Amino acid sequence: MTDAALPALRFSTTAGDFTVELFTKESPATVANFLQYVDEGHYDGTIFHRVIPGFMVQGGGMASGMEQKPTRAPVRNEAANGLGNARGTLAMARTNDIHSATAQFFINLVDNGFLDHSPGNYGYAVFGRVTSGMEVVDAIAQVPTTRRRGHADVPVDEVVVTAVRRTEAA
Repeated sequence: MTDAALPALRFSTTAGDFTVELFTKESPATVANFLQYVDEGHYDGTIFHRVIPGFMVQGGGMASGMEQKPTRAPVRNEAANGLGNARGTLAMARTNDIHSATAQFFINLVDNGFLDHSPGNYGYAVFGRVTSGMEVVDAIAQVPTTRRRGHADVPVDEVVVTAVRRTEAA
């Protein structure tokens, strides 16, 4: 992960900014998929719609008011890439279908080894990590939540991703 500059992104949110780097070598299809959504502006105006302190914050699929955004076809799950769901890593959210990830992602707030690929558990594909601003992610994790439109753990006051842009690698 250190032999070449990794793609870097700046997430601007209503709670503050944070930056991430993406693991192109370990998760090439996932990173290509994610960057296509970034370049299309898909994440601009989305919300962190699932916030669970001590676990993760999830976003990328819902606009304001819990309106689901359209997505492209799912990407193949790359959870067997050797990367673990450690604190500060980004992973693809999915349904029970192993290969169902589209645009939704989550940021691990703690080490969540039970989400890693292992015998009998396909896992969730890690494809990046927060490089600065983890305190912003931690602040998002502390917002009050409620149930809304059939979803649990939804922030009472929306935390909006105002922009995700490519930036210089750190």
